[in-house]
Amino acid sequence: MDIAELVTAVQSLNAEDAFRPRLNHDQWRIFSQYLSHHEIRSGDLLIKQGDADRAMYLLARGALQVFVTGAPAGSRIAILRPGSIAGELGLFVDGPRAANVEAMTPCAVWALRGPRLEELGQRVPALALEIIRAAGAVMAVRLRASLAKQAPFI
Repeated sequence: MDIAELVTAVQSLNAEDAFRPRLNHDQWRIFSQYLSHHEIRSGDLLIKQGDADRAMYLLARGALQVFVTGAPAGSRIAILRPGSIAGELGLFVDGPRAANVEAMTPCAVWALRGPRLEELGQRVPALALEIIRAAGAVMAVRLRASLAKQAPFI
């Protein structure tokens, strides 16, 4: 699959928690070799609360909603648009997911799994470091927002 749709979405997303890796065209091409492409149907769960996996997802097309099961009404945490990332915490820790991420529309996502990030780190350390820096920046913004709202951190 062509990565151009994802690159355009990431570069054009105007959100406080936008994923902003400083990558040139060649770096995106290299990075794409470590990603897997998935088409998600509307209503399907991309991430299930309580599951443990080591993956971050980059949304190229569609809309995702983040919500918590078992919470009172208003358990929706966020709606993610193209260019957003979801599940970034999974790259850093093994443990249960704190929230669900569900496709609101048909979506195209690219998955970066922990072992592939580690492989990227061995082969192209500067590129892996930039991905980690950008994902960490998203986590920091979301953590601040979650603490302000006292909502779970995705």
